[in-house]
Amino acid sequence: MAKIKIVNLVVTTDLKHKLLLEKIASTSHNTEYNPEQFPGLIIRIKEPKTSALLFTSGRVVCTGAKNMEGAKKSIAKIIASLKKLNIKIIVEPVLKIQNLVGAGELGFDLNLNVLTMRLKNVEYEPEQFPGLIYKIKKPFPSSFLLFSNGKIVCTGTKSEKEMKLCVEQLEKDLKKAGKRKKK
Repeated sequence: MAKIKIVNLVVTTDLKHKLLLEKIASTSHNTEYNPEQFPGLIIRIKEPKTSALLFTSGRVVCTGAKNMEGAKKSIAKIIASLKKLNIKIIVEPVLKIQNLVGAGELGFDLNLNVLTMRLKNVEYEPEQFPGLIYKIKKPFPSSFLLFSNGKIVCTGTKSEKEMKLCVEQLEKDLKKAGKRKKK
């Protein structure tokens, strides 16, 4: 059984308040704003170590938290910094998970060349990147990075339960494909 843990959470929320990004960027530290290149303001939070995109509409995308508690703390810190700028956020933000990223290991090596021929929906260009990309549609659409040492990265799920089910499907697919590389 593969061991996998959440390493990144991507959540969104709506502060239901128009934001003047130029004002925020000019008066706040740990921000980047270049509207010619990207319409959002980037704000970095030290603890928990996360980053967020703020948009004029009041929408926020927060990434980097390891769990929902960390994401909530980051959003709370953003709201606190906005309040210091006399921007009153009166809604209790509702956070929605958009994506989870998990990393772990299968416990055995993989022959990526063999898997490229035996699995469908794969991309493998070892000259460009040492991992094989494997996409599954069921039980939930998700993507895996598979490495020859048995390490894996899973992305695209929206809950730990979904991720667990996708990893179980990966293990079934690998077993069917004869995944083991003899040591």
